[in-house]
Amino acid sequence: MFQLLIAFVSRIYAFFQRTMPTNMIIRATHTRRGLKWGVPAMLLAVIYVLVAAALAQWIAGGAPGWVNLLVLVCLWNALKFVVNGPTTLLRLVRVRALERRFASDRTPMTATMTDSLAVRRTHHT
Repeated sequence: MFQLLIAFVSRIYAFFQRTMPTNMIIRATHTRRGLKWGVPAMLLAVIYVLVAAALAQWIAGGAPGWVNLLVLVCLWNALKFVVNGPTTLLRLVRVRALERRFASDRTPMTATMTDSLAVRRTHHT
């Protein structure tokens, strides 16, 4: 029974990860090409907070109680984008440092190999 419950929850989680727009945006910002868009995507958090505030005002004015769920969803999505921004920024800095180190490690070796080939060609001709 417990195994069935875990399988059910994991399928629901996978479904939400594949189909919900905020999860798709966050997943896209965690690719190498999308890391630079993590901080600008944080601006979506402002929109979600504004929508949550508008919904809260509507609730205060007499809206149905289920609208509280929409407020929670908006605040949750805002929190996801606020956390995602610094995370992608740190990952971008780390990846660029690794790329720079890899490029600087490769460049002298390539230059040395080219020089040694040039020396070999001059000695054989």
